[in-house]
Amino acid sequence: MSRPSGRTPRTYWVAGTAVLLALLFAAAATVTAATGDTGTPARTPALHSPDAGFARDMAVHHQQAVEMSFIVRDRTMNEAVRSLAYDIANTQANQRGMLLGWLDLWGLPKVVAGEPPMSWMGTSGADGEHTGHGGHGEQHGGQAAKPGALMPGMATKEELARLAAASGRDAEVLYLQLMTDHHKGGVAMAEGCARLCETPVERELAQGMVDAQRSELTLMADMLGQRGAAPRG
Repeated sequence: MSRPSGRTPRTYWVAGTAVLLALLFAAAATVTAATGDTGTPARTPALHSPDAGFARDMAVHHQQAVEMSFIVRDRTMNEAVRSLAYDIANTQANQRGMLLGWLDLWGLPKVVAGEPPMSWMGTSGADGEHTGHGGHGEQHGGQAAKPGALMPGMATKEELARLAAASGRDAEVLYLQLMTDHHKGGVAMAEGCARLCETPVERELAQGMVDAQRSELTLMADMLGQRGAAPRG
């Protein structure tokens, strides 16, 4: 297989640095999740608050990114793609564990029956309860879920099956395109938490996700270009 172009190592180093910083922050955030910036106990988020909704939805969103990354690892021998997939799987699995751990800490369920995905990205009232109710497929942050996908940016079952059946360059291109879509949806969701969540450490984690995934979006666009492909519309 062809070797990456000369600009990839530098771009990959930048993305890798962002991933490392996100992981280091995640470790520190776990220690301080139960307190505010001053060390005093933080108010426990309500069931339908942006804080809880983001934790539930991003945990699901991250799980698919981990799944796709494990699939492509076995479908190509390209070192750059496998390294990127490893970083994404490692980072998002760690972040997913934090999000689920916070829900446990807050005494809140990981799944709420009848709660539309991303409905927390509406208006939050003074009591922390969500007051807007966006339905499935509604646009949030300029993103909309495609038919067959649970949330914006997520792949469908058919797309996951195509990835599992592909190999070599075809698998690399499809993975990079699917993960580009996935990151765009994830960035929009994380920006929503950075704006709406009240738990300081969760807002900071969300902003860290935005910064790291934007860096990876630049990297993946470069990697697609090297393969004569481009992100999907």
